Parts: sequence; structure tokens; C-alpha cells
Amino acid sequence: MLDTLRRIVQEVNSAADLKSALDLMARRVRDAMGTEVCSIYLLDSSGQRYVLMASEGLKREAIGRVSLGIAEGLIGQVGLREEPINLEDAFVHPKFHYLSETGEDPFHAFLGVPVMHHGRVLGVLVVQQRDARRFDQSEEAFLVTISAQLSAVVAHARATGALDDLDTQELLPKIYDGQPGASGAAIGTAVLLFPPADLGSVPDREPENIDAEVSLLESALMRVRTDVRALADRAKGRLGNEEQALFDVYLRMLDKHALAGEIVAKIREGHWAQGALRIVIEAHIRNFELMDDEYLRERAADVRDLGRRVLAELQSRNRRVQEFPEQSILLGEEITPTMLMEVPQDRIKGIAAVQGSRNSHMAIVARAMGIPTVVGAQGMPLKQLDGKEVIVDGFRGRLVANASVELKQQFEAIIAEELTLQAGLEKLRELPAETEDGYRIQVQVNTGLMTDISRSLERGAEGVGLYRTEIPFMMRDRFPSEEEQRQIYREQLQAFAPYPVTMRTLDVGGDKALPYFPIKEENPFLGWRGIRVTLDHPEIFMVQVRAMLKASQGLDNLRIMLPMVTSVFEAEDAQHLIHRAWLEVCEEGIDVPMPPVGVMIEVPAAVYQARALAQRVDFLSVGTNDLTQYLLAVDRNNRQVADLYNSYHPAVLHALMLVVEAAREEEKPVSVCGEMAGEPGSALLLTAMGFQALSMNASNLLKVKAAIRKVKIGFARKLLNEVLAMDNGEVISSYVDLQLEKAGLGELLHHRRSV
Repeated sequence: MLDTLRRIVQEVNSAADLKSALDLMARRVRDAMGTEVCSIYLLDSSGQRYVLMASEGLKREAIGRVSLGIAEGLIGQVGLREEPINLEDAFVHPKFHYLSETGEDPFHAFLGVPVMHHGRVLGVLVVQQRDARRFDQSEEAFLVTISAQLSAVVAHARATGALDDLDTQELLPKIYDGQPGASGAAIGTAVLLFPPADLGSVPDREPENIDAEVSLLESALMRVRTDVRALADRAKGRLGNEEQALFDVYLRMLDKHALAGEIVAKIREGHWAQGALRIVIEAHIRNFELMDDEYLRERAADVRDLGRRVLAELQSRNRRVQEFPEQSILLGEEITPTMLMEVPQDRIKGIAAVQGSRNSHMAIVARAMGIPTVVGAQGMPLKQLDGKEVIVDGFRGRLVANASVELKQQFEAIIAEELTLQAGLEKLRELPAETEDGYRIQVQVNTGLMTDISRSLERGAEGVGLYRTEIPFMMRDRFPSEEEQRQIYREQLQAFAPYPVTMRTLDVGGDKALPYFPIKEENPFLGWRGIRVTLDHPEIFMVQVRAMLKASQGLDNLRIMLPMVTSVFEAEDAQHLIHRAWLEVCEEGIDVPMPPVGVMIEVPAAVYQARALAQRVDFLSVGTNDLTQYLLAVDRNNRQVADLYNSYHPAVLHALMLVVEAAREEEKPVSVCGEMAGEPGSALLLTAMGFQALSMNASNLLKVKAAIRKVKIGFARKLLNEVLAMDNGEVISSYVDLQLEKAGLGELLHHRRSV
């Protein structure tokens, strides 16, 4: 049965399109189980009707025409219960609904299982038989396993728009749910970003000039042939005749009578070169993967490799410069900070990505840039949305397409209201973050981009609580030199002087990778990252610290912060290297004082060693993003568990209290530089706890300052004491919102501003 399952999955995944995949699965499942009927019903985009999309055994003319309501019949019952229903005689079940169009009169035995993806029902998979009998446990288990495989196919089809033909009202607004990545709303033209040399991401586009596309393809093929011949020459003497022959195979495949000719034919049919290449290569890969002979199946990898080589050549010549309208909404499977930096900043009005979560690195960068963002929107048909007008709702985490006039007007009103709120907060720019009864706290910014500087100063930032030094590293194809780093750091230090600038030493690993320094691990968040990397590579660490020290000459506002510290030994080793770098800089005749050195508290081990760490360093700063992740064992980039990520969780709040108390006992300053600092509600709780500084994205600074200035410290402390007695993070979050509403701060709450 396992071999049968594997074969079915392989064939279905290799199908040319969704219809073929569904038909194939219905046919193969019916044959494998020896039943007389196998049918697949899928929910339409409204989520209100199950449409019969494939069947082996029922009338062919019913496919695509017959549908059932969400709670109608046994199909609806399977979806509502979200579990299998196995009946000896379906006709006697009270929920049985007879559909004469399907010709199901003779079939009594019924087994239906839900097709689910990320907790949502996408459809129902059914087998039926004439004899009145219950399907046995092994049959039920097999069908459940098949439905799990089918769910991935259907989810992908929804994401690529292949299920749009289920929509009976095409002009209705389409809403694709995800998570809020950065608050705000934006209306603009969708622009699809796709990574280089990734065939699966290439969108469908019509060519502007067919002959020009053919010429581009032929030039790319010529360069690939040259590269393959060069590889063959270099391989002579090192490979045997059999391996050497592979290069000849590559060259024959690129011949005009083989792949090249097929791709040209597709261009002539009306596809641009990259799209034509994708169609032909994917078709050949499917054909090879379906072959019985193992050697021939392996040739699919050769075709894929060739396709990537040709695509890379097409893209490297920048055959079509991507245009970005003034109101661009960036769409993509996964949009990285690097991809974001390649787009003209003044044209990005919104972002929506299929992958990622609110606390992924891209979302953090988007918040720093003040760009409304939606992440984890897995139902987006990217290729179909490219070039269309869409709305990003970063308050509720959704993308809207085909918006009605009324809906668009509502979002235009929200955007105008948000601009009015920001304008009203501008008057607070020069005022301190001080409660009504005089309790003062510093509000600082998290930076990493040069554009952060002006935005931060415009909002009255009192220094930098976190400068992410890894971002300049991520923007390059090599490690920046000491002098390059010095210039970058000098600009930050000079811009904010005399306010302090806290520079975090290189923090890579986890979800932050350098293209020229890859770290590949099965569990990167528990792996080689942060201080672990730089202590293992003191040559990188020393260059960076020397650059920081030289950049601070004459300014004396540098603070150095160590990330991902889990023990006092790491802090001591890093301090030793920092002191050594300082001595080297002094020996060069550069007069700079030894800067304060602190650690980030972002893992549970550091929470429980906070006092010991405070005894050895000059300050503590809590990174609540990672701290929440590690305390709750929730990968903050994993959409499946994103709902469990909650900074209001009692464990997080009590851990923060432990850190504040440890710092107070050692009389060391303590701050927060995580996302909690940038939300008005949690910022008030952190103020009440005793944190002396809050560092956040510039876009949130005035809202946090407004919240602090509109309450008394007694209000915040009372609220803190009340929530510390609660045992549920969701309840705490709702209670904080309620109390802020009562205090007249409702307009500052992000999620209230949506339709």
C-alpha cells in the first residue's frame, strides 16, 4: 500500500494542471481501493459551496456543475465535523442529500474525509460502493493519508489562481487572509517579485515583441552552450567517459530540434521567453519523473539544471527592466530584505508575501520603513494578481483584490484617517515621553537602514536602542571592509549625537543569512547564530569592533551590545576581544574611550542569569521577539503556530519582571528593543515594570509617546498588577486594549483601524 501511495502522490504532483491532478487522483484512488466511485468536492472561493470537481464512477456531466451548500448533505457534514464519516448505508443517514444529476442511486457504502490545510477545510474526498458495508480501518487510514497529500495540491492551486474557475461571481471582492506584518493600509498596483533562476516563480506574461523574445532566448542558449563546453573541457582527465558524456547530453538537449525548438514554439504561441522556458522545462521534468526506470527518472534533475542555467542567463542580461508604478504593492512567495532594498523606496506603498510571519526579519524591516505589510497570505494567486489593483490591509493582515467602489472608498478613508492621526502626533516630536504626573522614560529607535535616520530624527528619537549591523552585511556580496564599516557606523553615530547609539554586533543565523556566508542547519534558531558565530570567528568580530570604535572618535556616544548571549563566559570572552580591539585602536593613535558594553536578554538562560550578567556588563537590553519565541517554543516565522506567538503571555511578562529586578539590584540600566516596545499597550506595561528606555521602529515612536503622555504612572502600574495576576495571554491582550479604550487611547490601537 505504501508503494501505491507513493506512486499516486508522484503522479499527482507531476500532473500538468489541477484538473489533470484531480482526475488522476480520483482514478488512482478508486483503482487502489477497489471501490466503484471516488469523487473530489472542493470549496469555492466564497467558502459556501462544495463543487464536484472530479469523479470516477459518477456521471461525467455532473462534474463542475453539481454543488452542495456548506452544511448540506453528507459532504457538508464531513466538512463541518472536520473528520471522516464512514457509513454502511448512506441512504438512511439523516443528513443524506440525494443528487439525481450524479447518478449515485446504486451506491450505499460511503466514506468521506475532509481535505484540510493549515486548519481550514478545502474540500472533501469521497469513495462509494454498491454493497452496504463499512470501509475497514486500513481503507479509512489510506484515504485520510491521500487527503493530506491532496490538500497540498489544492492549497497550491488556490495560491496560483488555478481554482478561480470555481468562482461563480468573478467580480466580487477577493480577500486573501494572512497576518499583519506592519500596520497601515495602502492601495496600488501589484508588482510580482520573484527570486532569480527560480523557474517555479516565473509569472505568465505576454511578449511585447515575439521576435525580440526569440532573439533573447537564442542568445541565452548560446551562452549556456559555451558554458557547458567550458565545463566539459575543465572536466577532462578528472571524469570517466560515462560522466563526460553527460555534457554531450546537455548540448544535445539544447539543440534547436530539442528543448530550444519547443521553447521557441511556446514563444510563438504568445509567451515571453522566461515563461516559455518554464512551461517546457516543467513539462519535461514531469515526464521524466513518471518514468519507471530509475536512471531515466534521475534525468529530470538534468533538465531542471539546464532550465535554471538558461533562466539565469535570461535574467542576468536584465532582458526586461522591472517597472514599479508610483503606487506599487510588492507581491511574492517570499520577499527578503535584500529584495526589498532593490526596489525604489519611494514607490513601495505596501507588501504582501505568501511566506513569513509578523516577526520575520522582512516584516521587521517593513515596519522600520513604515510600509503596510501582510505576511503568510498563503491563498494569494500571485501570477493572476500581477499588474492588478489591490489593497493591503496591514491592520488585519489581508490582501483585497477586485474591491468594489464602496470598499475602496472605505480604505481610502482609513488611509486618510491614519495620515491625519500621524499629522496630529507631530506636535509631540520635541516633547518628552513623560506621564501626566512627571514619570520620564526614554524613547529610542531601532535602525539598520540609512533611510531610518531622517525618519527617526523627524519623530524626536532620543538615540538608537538597537542598530542592526547585519543589514549592511546583507546588502553586499562579501564581508564589508573595516573602512567601509567605519563609514557606515560613523553616519549613524554622527546623526544621533549626542544621544547614545547602541550597536549590536553581527547577528546572523536563524532567519538572517548572508549569501556569501551560508549557514545551513536543520534547526537554525537553536543553532549557530549571534555571538556564537562571532566568537568562533574573532577575525570578523575584531574588524567590526575596531570599525565601531574608530567611527565613534570625537562623538563618544557608542554603546556595543552582544546578541544571543546564553552564559557569562560568552559575555566575558566577547569583552576580552572588545578590550583587545580598543587597545589596538589606541595604539594607532586614535583617542576613543572604552564604550559601555551590554548584552541582549533574548533566551531563557539569560533571563535566569540576568543578575550575573549585569554584574559583568554595563547595561542589559531585552529582545522580546526572540525571548517570546524561545519561552513559548514557537518559531516566529512558522505560520502554522503563529497564533501561539503572544508577547502578552504570562511567562513573557513574568520573565521581563525578573530581568528588571536583576538590573535594579545591580543598579544597571535596562531597556527593551523588541517589538513590544513599539505597541502602546505593551509599552505602558514595560514603563510600569521599570524599564528606563524603550526602543522601537520610528513609525511607532509618536504613538508610544502619545500613550505615555496621556496617562499617569499609577494607571500603568495598576494595569500591570492586574495583568500579572491573569493566566491567559489572549485575555491579557484584550484587557489591555479595553483599558486603553477607556483611557481615550483607542485611536492608537492598530487593529481597530480596519473595515
